[in-house]
Amino acid sequence: MDSKLLNILCCPITHKSLSVVSADQLAGLNEGIARGELFTRGGDCVDQPMHEALLTEDGRLVYPVVDGVPVLLEDSCIDLASHSASGQPA
Repeated sequence: MDSKLLNILCCPITHKSLSVVSADQLAGLNEGIARGELFTRGGDCVDQPMHEALLTEDGRLVYPVVDGVPVLLEDSCIDLASHSASGQPA
């Protein structure tokens, strides 16, 4: 992700700054995706592994980056705070 682009991007919901998800965090997200436990804010099950993603500074919302393009759509983000231990949206 281009650092200049990252510096001007913000979460469209919270207006918080975004950072690139670390490799460890991405691996954890992809494990949840493989188990069918992650859902978008729009209610769709995330079924494709992520190769890159952006995270809000509070660690709550994850936005996928597809082919180098951040998908900053409310219904496409994953709200980590809304997922219970079972993985289903709260």
